[in-house]
Amino acid sequence: MDATETINGRARTAPRTASVESRASWAIALTALGIYTVSFGAPTITVVALKPIAAELGSARSVPALAFALAWFGSAAGGIMMGWLAERIGIRSVVIGGALMIAVGLVLSSLGGTAAALYVGHGVFIGVLGNGGINAPLYVYVSRWFDRRRGSAMALISSGMYLAGAIWPTPFERLVAMFGWRDTMLIYAVFEIAVILPVAAIMFRPAPETANEGPLPGSVETGWVLGLRPRVVQGFLCLAGFLCCIPMAMPQGHLVAFCSDLGIQPSHGAAMLSLLLGCAFLSRQFWGLVTDRIGGLRTVLAGSVCQITAMIGFLLTQDEAGLFAVAAMFGLGFSGIIPAYVVAIRELFPAAEASWRIPTLLLFSGSGMAAGGWLAGAIYDYAGFYAAAFAVGIAINAAHILVIGPLVWRQGRLRLPGLARA
Repeated sequence: MDATETINGRARTAPRTASVESRASWAIALTALGIYTVSFGAPTITVVALKPIAAELGSARSVPALAFALAWFGSAAGGIMMGWLAERIGIRSVVIGGALMIAVGLVLSSLGGTAAALYVGHGVFIGVLGNGGINAPLYVYVSRWFDRRRGSAMALISSGMYLAGAIWPTPFERLVAMFGWRDTMLIYAVFEIAVILPVAAIMFRPAPETANEGPLPGSVETGWVLGLRPRVVQGFLCLAGFLCCIPMAMPQGHLVAFCSDLGIQPSHGAAMLSLLLGCAFLSRQFWGLVTDRIGGLRTVLAGSVCQITAMIGFLLTQDEAGLFAVAAMFGLGFSGIIPAYVVAIRELFPAAEASWRIPTLLLFSGSGMAAGGWLAGAIYDYAGFYAAAFAVGIAINAAHILVIGPLVWRQGRLRLPGLARA
């Protein structure tokens, strides 16, 4: 049976083709999920140990917050270069190299006695050379193993960073209390190498869909996307990715410290962060199914509305039980946004352009995560409380809705489906 779609007012029939999906596709996706879970555990140490690091270095909280931000920004910035490199030398070598660089960054951060060592270790090694060689390249690689359930696959693998946040805060809090943050980084460096290197060497092989294939169903071949020039749509998507990730990063980067300021025990704050990111992991699978049904752009808008609602909850709630509830709601709401962006790009642009369009989008979303983590710390240092930072995050989230909303409206007006349905 054929799938019919309308592009810029013209009907087109897309014949059903043999799917590239197989059991091997899901094995690759689960492998990527495991690697993300381990690789994104590295910067989580800095979140959990934010106050001890600031105290030992004699610095403001914005210093370790900026290190965490640089790790996010570096992974996003490095994705463009590493995506290009993965197209030439293969995903296996790039991921293995990234794992080694994360270990180097942890060692440098732990041995350095200055903020500069923390910045270089996180920004350059954990970020640009480390997760930069893992995050965006794996998004592109795994997307080529799927054509019918790409939304679910992207939701699954992107859950790795939130699964990392759900698993690691409590063990890290205990390790930091027992050995200090420096030894915790060294221990994790050894663990991270021992896990990622053999898994990547065994599992990764060439994907069934190559970058030279033609556009997928839902892609635009006429030189226009949603009635606009492709570069304009890409620009709006990148701006939206930056804006939505600023408020997304604020609770994730400062929840433990925020709870401590309210008199809540650090172990309870770590458990709250685990709950937030655990809910993000679970709900992301739901958002993946939603994306497969309604398309990437509409899912981005829905997730943004849920995110701003939960951000308002952080302003209205101060007691521990209420914050646990709001943290869970925040995790349930925002988690589908980033994988939906990846799906939107694969829907709207040719497959051959994925290797640079997806990393470029992730550069801006990662920059938003970096800006949000740093901005919350900077506003705290200035105002002395986190409510001001969350209020700024709410305003930026509203701006995101104003940017993505018109793209969703144009998609509906042109009756362009998120994915051509068979």
